[in-house]
Amino acid sequence: MYRTVVITGASSGAGRAIAYEFALRQDNLVLASRNISELEEVKAECESMGGKAICIYTDVTSYGDMINLASAATDFGGNIDIWINNAGVLAAGAFEDTPVEVLDQVIRTNLMGYIHGAHAVLPYFKSQGRGILINNISIGGFLPVPYGVGYSASKFGLRGFSAALRAELTDFRDIYVCDAYPAFLDTPGIQHAANYTGKSIRPAPPVYDPARLAIAIAELAGHPKSEVMVGSASILLRYAYAFFPALTSRITAKVIGTYLNRAEPIEKIDGNIFNTVKYGNAVHGGWGVPGKPKAHRKYIAAGLLLFSAAGLLLLRKK
Repeated sequence: MYRTVVITGASSGAGRAIAYEFALRQDNLVLASRNISELEEVKAECESMGGKAICIYTDVTSYGDMINLASAATDFGGNIDIWINNAGVLAAGAFEDTPVEVLDQVIRTNLMGYIHGAHAVLPYFKSQGRGILINNISIGGFLPVPYGVGYSASKFGLRGFSAALRAELTDFRDIYVCDAYPAFLDTPGIQHAANYTGKSIRPAPPVYDPARLAIAIAELAGHPKSEVMVGSASILLRYAYAFFPALTSRITAKVIGTYLNRAEPIEKIDGNIFNTVKYGNAVHGGWGVPGKPKAHRKYIAAGLLLFSAAGLLLLRKK
């Protein structure tokens, strides 16, 4: 039986990878994004893989758009089986250097966008008596990111929102709220980010193929559970902050600060915070090695050594 799957932020990066994965499973796909021209390309590729798809212009900060998306999905598939909240943006920069309207938009997109999605689809799930809501949150839901305060606020908020909603739905045994926490992904997200650091930025290694996240989310849709950590680095970072929050924060700030001091200067940009961008709308961002999701192990070992060494140095300075 074909399922109806809604995916926000489906025009590039993780969302595009997720669309491809569900297309391979011959599902009915409702592709949502602000970038309708890219969505049409994703639609064609998904249909060549065996799926069926429609494209719906959607700005997740608009609750009206999300209501329309849920309605269109029902008209297309007859019901909504899986709703994947994925659309997100990033703004990098010192807190006081980041315009407050940008911080507002990051929160509206990353946090309120997911809340809008859940609020729009939940009546359908309750009417059907079943449904799976999957929130792609990221390791940023557990690890604060210096120079990304708005992003961290949105991701920590998402974790609380999801946990509270899951508790509220305890009596609805066939309605699931699932969270995915991937580590750093090889997507165009960094190229699309607003950047007020004045320096070129890149994701910290190891970066994972977004296909790995897509597979994990497809598995969640088949076997729902509360959360899944995607990549060994996400597990390492989660528990490093849980057990050593002050130390982990100091190391993270030191590493990012050192990188920014040495990085190549560039102009400050607003990225895709308020508008779509025409560049870099593929699945991969060119930071890693597509198709080799296990190529990260040497980085994990190096990260453990670096974390231990940096921790000892910081403790010695006390």
